[in-house]
Amino acid sequence: MDLPRSVVLNYEQDSQRLNVQLVDPAKAAPILAGIFTVPILFDEFDFKLDGEFARRFGGGVLNLIALGQPDIKQYMTFTPHPIDRPSGQ
Repeated sequence: MDLPRSVVLNYEQDSQRLNVQLVDPAKAAPILAGIFTVPILFDEFDFKLDGEFARRFGGGVLNLIALGQPDIKQYMTFTPHPIDRPSGQ
């Protein structure tokens, strides 16, 4: 069985929750055709999908949601910039 591979995330302001849905990419393609896409290039992160990447990715996604639903900002307390790491990490 071919599992869905695309992810849809939305914020329901009334119930104050995030919903994650898995979607078949072929079914989503017609809806997404012509919509602005923001590519996230792995080489810009040295091909490391680590905790720092996840923090920045998640923060970026929440900021995108907040553009249309600014009420979510009251719950956002993450650091918006990269966290300094000791040398050698």
